[in-house]
Formats: sequence, structure tokens, C-alpha cells
Amino acid sequence: MKFTSAILALLLAAPAAQAQSLVFGAGFSDFSDSQSDDEAAFSLEYQHRPFHEASRFSATWGSALTVDTAGDIHIGIGLIGIYGFAERWFVEGSVMPGYFSEGEGRNDLGGEFQIRTLLGLGYTLDSGNKVSLAITHKSNASTQDNNPGVNSALLRYHFAF
Repeated sequence: MKFTSAILALLLAAPAAQAQSLVFGAGFSDFSDSQSDDEAAFSLEYQHRPFHEASRFSATWGSALTVDTAGDIHIGIGLIGIYGFAERWFVEGSVMPGYFSEGEGRNDLGGEFQIRTLLGLGYTLDSGNKVSLAITHKSNASTQDNNPGVNSALLRYHFAF
């Protein structure tokens, strides 16, 4: 009987655990180099189920794809931390090193290796999905001679599944 109760408790608790999610974003990128053109940006991110959960903090891994209207592409994989506060609000941070390809040649970031960092503030909806505002920064962390960087502001929708 105890075994059956334990399994039932685990099954009932499962929906409460954080799900994985797809995050769709749209916004604007501001390139630091004066020769570059600022662009509209779109992002798609996958966030896996957390591998660590504490009272308000969870850590997971994920991947992100960012494309702008000049055809610049960044794809990265890395770590994501989420801290919940005030019931439905959360702060999110991530670090995702990856590959950058400049589209039309105007938006040179100094090399193909770029690290995307993100800081976001969001709200969890009744459905369990989330909305957030995030700022990102891409830079090669001075691994190349040229390191102009790019900053983006994104409005994001997190679809949990």
C-alpha cells in the first residue's frame, strides 16, 4: 500500500515540475561598430527540464538560434538559470557560446566564435506559459583582435510542453 501511495504521489507531483519549453522572441539588435547596421532580430530557444531545482532557483541547459534581417545567424548551447520571486515573476540568465555567421558582411563581430549572454525579467501566465523581456549581448570575449559586440532587446513568449 505504501508503494502504491508513493507512486501516486509522484504521478500527481509530476505536472508541478517545470517543463521544457520553446521560447520565441522578436526585437531589435544594436551593433556597437559604427559601420554596422542595426537590425530587427528573431530568436528561437529550447530550454530543457531543469537538472537542478532549489526552493526558488532552477538550472538547466538549452540552445538558442538568433537571426536578424541582415541574415546574421548565431547558434549557441549553454546554461540557463531561473530565479522565481513574488509568486509568478522570474529573472532569467544564460550563457551560450556558439557559432556566428555574418549575413551581408556589414555586421562583423570579429570572428565566428561568439558568446551570447542574456538577462531577462518575466511573468508566468495561468496556462504555465511565460512572457519575458530580455536583453542579450554577443561578443567574442576578446578572443579575436576585433571585438565590437552586439546588444539586443527581445520580447519573448515561453511555450511550455
